[in-house]
Amino acid sequence: MNAAFWCLVCLAGAAAETGDESTFWPVFEQRGPVVAEGEIDRLVFDRLAKSEIRPSNLCSDAVFLRRVYLDVIGTLPTPQESRDFLSDPSPTKRSELIDRLLEREEFADYWALKWGDLLRVKAEFPINLWPNGVQVYHRWIRTSIRDNMPYDRFARELLTSSGSNFRAPPVNFYRAMQNREPRAIAQTVALTFLGQRAEKWPEDRLEAMSAFFDRIGFKETGEWKEEIVYFDAFREPPADRAPEDRSPAAAFPDGTAARLTAQQDPRVVFADWLVNADNPWFARNLVNRIWYWLLGRGIIHEPDDIRADNPPSQPELLEYLERELIAARYDTKHIYRLILNSKTYQLSSIPRSDHPDAAACFAYYPVRRLDAEVLIDALCQITGTTEEYSSPIPEPFTFIPDNQRSIALADGSTSSSFLEMFGRPPRDTGLVSERNNQSTAAQRLHLLNSSHILQKIQQSDRLQQLSQTSRSPREAVTRVYLAILSRFPTDEELKVLNEYSQSGGVRGPEVLTDVAWALINTAEFLCKH
Repeated sequence: MNAAFWCLVCLAGAAAETGDESTFWPVFEQRGPVVAEGEIDRLVFDRLAKSEIRPSNLCSDAVFLRRVYLDVIGTLPTPQESRDFLSDPSPTKRSELIDRLLEREEFADYWALKWGDLLRVKAEFPINLWPNGVQVYHRWIRTSIRDNMPYDRFARELLTSSGSNFRAPPVNFYRAMQNREPRAIAQTVALTFLGQRAEKWPEDRLEAMSAFFDRIGFKETGEWKEEIVYFDAFREPPADRAPEDRSPAAAFPDGTAARLTAQQDPRVVFADWLVNADNPWFARNLVNRIWYWLLGRGIIHEPDDIRADNPPSQPELLEYLERELIAARYDTKHIYRLILNSKTYQLSSIPRSDHPDAAACFAYYPVRRLDAEVLIDALCQITGTTEEYSSPIPEPFTFIPDNQRSIALADGSTSSSFLEMFGRPPRDTGLVSERNNQSTAAQRLHLLNSSHILQKIQQSDRLQQLSQTSRSPREAVTRVYLAILSRFPTDEELKVLNEYSQSGGVRGPEVLTDVAWALINTAEFLCKH
């Protein structure tokens, strides 16, 4: 690989990461004033103006295309999809693309992956759902997302369902907890649905919430690893609690007391309180998580550390999104549309201010490395290759079809050295910090030098076909750029490539192999920007 060629081809990626606009700004952003077009923009831009922070310019069509595909469906656009979008003159093409992506099957795959992390969908230790439980649980989560189940119903079913973990999928919510003591269950419920770390609460507050979960029963059956989760009306309360009406003192997290009767499932009482429109904590947690997932930073940050002494950076924005979710009857896609169509989401990743609060005020889109599953899927899509996944333990053994994408993997136990190296979470706690998207030297060396990546590129029939079916070297290179970076090459890049092929005596497929290797190792490919 010619060193000069490597440096020149990486210019665009370096510009994306460092903000060098001198040559490549048309690739990454549009010039001109940014005009607010909705309540999100009004709230964000008003705050920026008061803080004297300049927002970034709008991102270019090419950047938006790639960004929204990766953020919404965890998938790169195909070269034809990129070409069609970039050549479309319609002023409404961005909003129309958002609507199409929200209806794609990959949307359900990708967001089932996100919720799988949060809900700890994992067959092996320490969660131990086992493969049968994992498959039915993941299928239920994915189907709920695909069918746009209202979030209040989604939460209620997770909290109140009873039955076999093989036949009533939502009961796996309780089985996917390392500790089934009432206090531990209360902590998991608070983390999942309130975004709060209840282990930091005052003792009496946690104790009062745990009372809603101290009559959950678990019963084995004759089927291997099957377990029944049910409301045990006759379960004795803990010895240190007064058994008035067979019920300990219970109070909701806001301090309101609850009166429970002996034959009443306390989980239903808690769920009624949780999803009530007058309870802002439930909606606040979800819209904050969605904002975090799409923009890389929560309005309350971290999104699973909501507490009084960790206030939102923009309270009015958070309240607005809460109201919208409730008014839309917990239609989560409504929130996705609001955020994705905002100019705030569509800002460039090149900052125009060095103000220390620029990131917290969402003055630009943050550059973030691709999730491990998204990255390996992108490499497979570009090269036309596959990955092999299997799980030899626990029984029954799990074998994944060769054509299944990594974002569609149901089981957090089914992994690979690549996924582990690139920060796939172990799914043990449900905390966002389990996923690590920080770049490391080992990751860089793997992409640059490993036989795993080099074989994908060098033995790629898809790249070979590009060379054979293109009418000219320029067309072949353009198609590689569309496949990897979702944009057309600049004139400067084409000039460098032409000089490289002429001076080095490299022709045809070898040029495309070198181009693909170089582009895959740029920040522009490895990051969302």
